Amino acid sequence: MEFRVESLGIAGGVTHVFAELVRERLGLVYDQARYAQLADRLAPLVVARGLGSLMDYYYVLKYSGDAAEWGRVMDALAIPETYFWREIDQVRAVVDHVVPELVKEARGQTVRIWSVPCSTGEEPLTLAMMLDQRGWFERASIEILGSDASPAALEKAKAGLYGGRAFRSLPPELKERYFEPAGAQTWRLSAALRRRVQFDCVNLLDATQVAARARVPVIFCRNVFIYFAAAGIERIVNRLADAMPSPAYLCLGAAESLLRLKTPFELREIGGAFVYVKDGAGRTQPPALTLGTAERVS
Repeated sequence: MEFRVESLGIAGGVTHVFAELVRERLGLVYDQARYAQLADRLAPLVVARGLGSLMDYYYVLKYSGDAAEWGRVMDALAIPETYFWREIDQVRAVVDHVVPELVKEARGQTVRIWSVPCSTGEEPLTLAMMLDQRGWFERASIEILGSDASPAALEKAKAGLYGGRAFRSLPPELKERYFEPAGAQTWRLSAALRRRVQFDCVNLLDATQVAARARVPVIFCRNVFIYFAAAGIERIVNRLADAMPSPAYLCLGAAESLLRLKTPFELREIGGAFVYVKDGAGRTQPPALTLGTAERVS
């Protein structure tokens, strides 16, 4: 069934206040050029609740405190573009250069890594594969948590069923090792690898949720800040930094940068990849920008 936003009494002003509410609660930025896209994605939710307009739905979300409904909004707006072995050089750098130091410093304690947002699970599972390949699960206690604000994405992650596009960068031998056919163009993740990653629902704008999970030395937070305004990115990154120990390592996507923001992180090259590092010294001002390699890559 096709829903038309015109039938919901949606005007430009109404869409503007809804865009502001979405930015406030979820951090996602919709400028005026994308108002129609926002309305199109929300229209089925308006109809599903039997409401007559987007403004009615706005009041439901703003004043009801319905976390489940906000989960449905996130499901409608999420763009789950992810796949196994994505930006693998950074994962390899963490596994081969950061993890050995963390395990050494941990002295038998558990080393924890957080992937947020993890979408349907490909990123934390890629990390688990590489750790398994290097034999780290047999040598140390390592826990991986994958979090996302979309309940629908997390259900798919927990199910462990993936289609062909998820494997477009994964080496064939790893697909054969960690997956088995489960129907036409569908593969099921091995139970052994599935047990290496725990999943839960987290909104990056929720300070309490973030603080409870960010007390870890490594966080992968890749390819989400491209949807955020600079002020929102700075607020979230500093919230992560406040909870993380020192040293701490923050992995962003190749198209994302903190170089113009005030955070405690500095961009460093580790094992041939770029990672943001907090070493305890802190940084109160953004560094002077140059045309160096680090800026272009990040």
